Order: sequence, then structure tokens, then C-alpha cells
Amino acid sequence: MHAPRTTPAIAAALSALLTLSACTSSGSGTSGPPAGAPDLTTTTPAANGVVDEVTWNLPLGEPTTLDPAKAGDYSPSTVASNLCDPLLRLKADYSVAPGLAKSWHRPDPKTLVLNLRTGVRFWNGKPMTSADVTASLQRQRDPATQSINLPVMAGVTSITATGEHQVTVRFKAPDQLFLKYLVNGFGAVSEASYLKKAGSSYGTAKGGLMCTGPFKLTRWKSGDSITAIRNAQYWEASSRPKVKKLTFKFITDNSTLTSALLSGQIDGSYEIPSTVARALRASKAGTVYYGPSAQTVFLYPTGPASPLADRRVADALSLVLDRDALVKNVFDGAAQKQKTFIPSLVWKNSEAADVYAKAYDALPAVPDVDVAKAKQLVDQARPKQRTITVAMGAGDQQSLQTLTFLRAAAKKIGLDIVIRQLQPTQMSGMFYNPALRKGLDATMVLGYVEIPDPLSYAEMLTAPESPLNWTRYDNDQVTALIRQAKTTLGPDASATLFTRAQALYSKDLPILPVVCPYERLFLNKRLSGAPASFAYINMPWAAHLGGTGGATS
Repeated sequence: MHAPRTTPAIAAALSALLTLSACTSSGSGTSGPPAGAPDLTTTTPAANGVVDEVTWNLPLGEPTTLDPAKAGDYSPSTVASNLCDPLLRLKADYSVAPGLAKSWHRPDPKTLVLNLRTGVRFWNGKPMTSADVTASLQRQRDPATQSINLPVMAGVTSITATGEHQVTVRFKAPDQLFLKYLVNGFGAVSEASYLKKAGSSYGTAKGGLMCTGPFKLTRWKSGDSITAIRNAQYWEASSRPKVKKLTFKFITDNSTLTSALLSGQIDGSYEIPSTVARALRASKAGTVYYGPSAQTVFLYPTGPASPLADRRVADALSLVLDRDALVKNVFDGAAQKQKTFIPSLVWKNSEAADVYAKAYDALPAVPDVDVAKAKQLVDQARPKQRTITVAMGAGDQQSLQTLTFLRAAAKKIGLDIVIRQLQPTQMSGMFYNPALRKGLDATMVLGYVEIPDPLSYAEMLTAPESPLNWTRYDNDQVTALIRQAKTTLGPDASATLFTRAQALYSKDLPILPVVCPYERLFLNKRLSGAPASFAYINMPWAAHLGGTGGATS
């Protein structure tokens, strides 16, 4: 399971599935990596050689769609980010840069004007115009599209072409998040006429795609592979691919993946499991890179009746969880403790970075292990039940090891953790179907924040009306501050409002932050150039991939 995502799209579709200061290394509150932690890098050495073919793995399985409007999980986003360019671009350090929109401005607080690049062409050679941009955005307002981004449009009153290469968006109220959503599939541009012709099959193996990205989709053999070839006429000359052919495979078994990477059958993969990374580090087949990540692991109660819904119980479990040992033994050193469930990579390079950093430093430190204090909290809470049944995705060894670790610690304070492994459809279904949460007290969440702003992720779990607010958390001050932050366009002012809310919900929101894992990337020794940070999820990472030597063909 790899949910929840960070967009308010969760509220509609509930798609299933850092700076180092985002996570603390000791109870004293000091920041930095744990002893023996790997060095982090946002990028790998620049590539300088052309490569005929690269085979890449999607360790979380085959996508169900590549439609940018519906791609909201690891596998589809890893592929689609190289096929369909968005209006804004996420950079490897999680900052924002121009994409298909070369610039933008706000003539008034309720209006956003996007100035589009000229000379951009779709794979079929047709030029991109404002009509394509408006069609790509407007279709996501139609419930029939089943876009996971529908709620992003909630405050939009109109999207119009105000020139051949200009689009104007008007809002009911100022909306500072809309622009940031343009870095992902929400902002991806497809050809209007192709969209109309493909209809509901757009983004499928049958319907295909028509985008402007550095790679062109050429074949999708269900159950086997997805193939793309380089777009030699890509509009951004500096990012024209060095890889001629890119083939995606879907190996989900760790042993099979390890063998394929060691033998060179598979050239690379993001999201390498800890056990696989351990085996690969000892080989000469390639290099394991560790990068900053916007991923987060936390325990979340499934309803107000859950023992974990009492913040005192959550705090008690936090006090007996030896995160240093967990990072070392379960995450192979490739993770850090965190004070909150939102990693700070999402704001590290924002205009208000100093505001966020100061507020994060002021939060209470991750506690050292204190069994006596934890017992006191459990006694004060006096939960009706001492057994906590926690859901996790079947086959997820990292989550299983984490929960096994927590179960041993919980016994010391009279709590019993029961681990229930759910199949993928059950695991994803529980996020939008309350009936599937029956008999469960909590779930292990493997989430990620894919846009460079913490607001939406916090709102998703704190807003009284949010479908993911399972505990019915309701703090009027938090709700008001987050809503005000969303409508405040000044970066520092918005960040200040958010951090005030963060300081409040950090005291009473019943969530148990566990760790923030690092990104793990493996590259065969013949390759380099790919970004090593989690930003790959929404940037054309394969456009930077190439050989480590001269041209190979």
C-alpha cells in the first residue's frame, strides 16, 4: 500500500497508493543522519554517452493507467513523468521551475495567467497551443474523466484561452496551491483532438497517449512490459534523451529483482527494498544511490473507537519505539527519525524555507525510549481494549518488520499489536470504504508528498470534512489556520499560518510518525545521470539517463 498521496485528490479518489532537518537523530532534538547513514545525493553523475536500450523495473507492479489525470501512484507516475510534460516542472531538489508554461503572473489575487512556450510539438508533430492546455485541464473537472485531481478544481470558476499561447485561470478565492499542483499529472498537457478521439480509453494500452514529453509511448504489452522511444525533437534541447529505447518491466518479487539487477537483465530501479539494496551494495554490477525523499511512514488509527485514537496511547507507543534500532535493522540505515508525518523536503527549497525550518526546530523532539512514562500514559488513557489490530499490505516485508518491532515494544506497556496483512485491493479499498476498515484499529501508512507544499497533506488528515479524517479530529483553530494559509498568496505569510496549525495538531492529532525513508536508486555500472531524489516521481528523470562513457552506438 502506498497511500495516502498528498493532493486533495485523495478526498475524491483516495488513490491507493527532506531535508535532513525534517527528521531528528536524537531525543535532544538535534538534526542530522544517524550514525553510519549513507551519504545522500539529489543527482547521479552526469551521463555523457548514448545508449541503445535501457530496461527499467517498476517494483510496485504494472500501472493500471498512464492517463496523467489518473496517475497517482509510484508505477504510473514513474512512467508517465517521462511521457507527458506538465506546465511547471519539479526539479531534483523539490523546487519548482518553468515547464510548458514559460512564465506566469497574477494580475489580481483571484486570477492566474499562464504564458505558454512556443515551438513545443506533440509526438505527432502538431504544435501545442492554449486549446490543448485548456482541454487537458478542463477534462479534469468532468466527473466522467474520473480524475484523481478533481478537488483541485473546487475553487476554479473558469479556464480560458486568452491567446494562442496564453491561458487564464480564475478562482472563487485566492488559491496558492493550484499553481504547485501543475508540477504533476494535474498539469500535464495532452493533445486536445487526441483526447476527444480516445475518450475513456486514453492512457490505456488500447487508447495510448499523445503528449510532448522526452519519450514516446510505442507499446504496452499487458502483463509484460511498456516500451517508449526517445523524442529526438523534444522541445528542451538540453534534455533530449541519450537513451534510444526505454522498456519498463514489472518485477515485484525481491529475490527475482535482485537476480535481474545483478545479472544486468534489469538496468535500474527506484524504490529498491532494503534487502535488495543490501545485496546490491556488495556487488560490482552497479551502484546504489541514496537521495532525499518526500516519503513518510506513520501509524494511523482507522476510527474514533480505536485505542490509538487516544493521543496518549499514540504517545505511549512512540515512547517505546526505539527508532534508532528500527532505522538500523529494518531500514538498513536508510531512513531518519521525524518529528511530524510531513518530510521537509517539500519545503526545503521554497521561498519560505526559513519560516518552515524555524517552526520545525521549535516542535518537540522525537522522544527517547521511556517505558515508565509510556506505562503512565496507557494507565491514564485506560483504553477499552489492549489489543490494536494493524493493517498492512501483504508481502510488504519492510512494514511487517516495522510492525513486528513495534509489537515487541508494545508488550512492555501491556498493549498487544495484531498484524493483519491485506491483499492490494483490500488495502487500497479500506481508504475509501469504511466497511473494509471494520475489525481494524490502525493501518501502516506509506505515503508521499508529491508537491512542494505541506498544506494539502495536513488538511487531508485534519479537516473535519475530509474522508481520510477517520478519527473525526476537529480542532477549530487548526482548520481555520490551514484554510487561511491556502488562500494567502504570500509565501512567508502562508507558511506562518501553516506552521501555527502544525504546532497545534502536533500536540493532539493521533498519529504515530515512524521514520522518513531515503530514496533508494540502483543504476547498472554502464549508466548514470538519473536524479537520486524522490522528485523523480514527477520529473522526466529518464531524459537525464545515459551512458557513463562515450557514445555506445
